[in-house]
Amino acid sequence: MCLKFPAGGNSGLRDSIHSNSRSVMDYNVSIDFIRSPFLVQEWKFMSKAGIRRETLRLDMIQSSSVKYQDADIIIFNTGHWWTHQKTYKGDSYFQEGNHVYDKLEVRDAFSKALRTWAQWVDSNINTTQTMVFFRGYSASHFKGGQWNSGGSCDGETQPIANDTYLSPYPWMMRTLESVIQTMKTPVHFLNITRMTDYRKDGHPSVFGQTEEFRRPGMVQDCSHWCLPGVPDSWNELLYAILVSSQK
Repeated sequence: MCLKFPAGGNSGLRDSIHSNSRSVMDYNVSIDFIRSPFLVQEWKFMSKAGIRRETLRLDMIQSSSVKYQDADIIIFNTGHWWTHQKTYKGDSYFQEGNHVYDKLEVRDAFSKALRTWAQWVDSNINTTQTMVFFRGYSASHFKGGQWNSGGSCDGETQPIANDTYLSPYPWMMRTLESVIQTMKTPVHFLNITRMTDYRKDGHPSVFGQTEEFRRPGMVQDCSHWCLPGVPDSWNELLYAILVSSQK
């Protein structure tokens, strides 16, 4: 069996943390993690002024797709990279064909990218051989700003117990759900958004550094998750679906 994760961060696959591509062989199973933060292709070109520029090709699936289209199981994921400043501002960053948008709202860009992904899946995946999953967007818990503007989540030792403190359901997941509904390929949606929203205590925060290197105001990691921890539940959900599909 071949199980592959084309995804951004937070894969939940322990052997693949901080790697672009990693294979793990055991029990006659190969598992690959393939880094693809946006699922569509990051692009570089020379402008008329001779300046090297970066764009995101919303109309082109990332070239790494050739590495996983014949897998038995594919688990897609994208999300957090769409909230980064360059992406979210959308100024002269998004491209379709030869056209670079002077300004494009990130919601529109995300929708275009997911439709490109959906068209690629419908055209290239053999559903008699391959099961397709899409794992949703996991919550972050910055307080007082984002990761680069004073946001923090250290000192959290308990999950959220009162639902009124949960965040609104992300627009990205509503967009994903609407795209999946238009596809001819069956896609198993692993919706982990709400379950992660409860776990404000599950992030590395400042504790990714040893105590001697921690400093007031240091950047905190509240977008990723401690291992073992929350991502283990994602793997259990995946396992439950795989087991039930064999019955």
